[in-house]
Amino acid sequence: MLIVGIVAASCRGGSDANANVEPTPAQRQADSIAAINAKVEYSGPIAPSTAFIVISKRDLRLRVYAPINGDTTLVAHYPVCLSRNKGNKERSGDMRTPESPAGKPFTITQIQDASDWHHDFGDGRGSILAYGHWFLRLATPFSGIGIHGSTNNESSVPGRDSEGCIRLRDADIIALKENYAYVGMPVIIQGENDGPLPFETKKR
Repeated sequence: MLIVGIVAASCRGGSDANANVEPTPAQRQADSIAAINAKVEYSGPIAPSTAFIVISKRDLRLRVYAPINGDTTLVAHYPVCLSRNKGNKERSGDMRTPESPAGKPFTITQIQDASDWHHDFGDGRGSILAYGHWFLRLATPFSGIGIHGSTNNESSVPGRDSEGCIRLRDADIIALKENYAYVGMPVIIQGENDGPLPFETKKR
């Protein structure tokens, strides 16, 4: 499938001269402000099952891309809350979000209605609604990792407060599921020190 080739090639890096250019402080501040809000960048038609996701720990953002007119195009982006602790997940309970091995994205294996799912965060609130309406389960080396909403925790988005999952605002997980997500969708999770992928150095 075309998109798998694009993702795999991008994860390996490329010869793009701008791939290793560090953003200026002003660009970082602009990115930080932009991360507060979700935005649809492209509202035209997308071929079924071709979109993929890139999650940046560095930017606290989930981006949806799709091949459009022969080019990898940013379609939409959403602010996210990631794991409390930085670094790649090594074991269950370490409060880290797993990172994709180079050239091998994770995939969405299930899209589950989580509107009545509860969780006890051990913060004195007890068992509360916590996952938004949808849980997009990911195939990673660790069980229970997914992309979901933030019922009763929306103030944490964007930020670093989850136990390892990728947390979106409730409205954003609904938009992601209804407009782009599908079982088998590739999901790249980048580490804190990973720079942009080659196609991400284009004008956004």
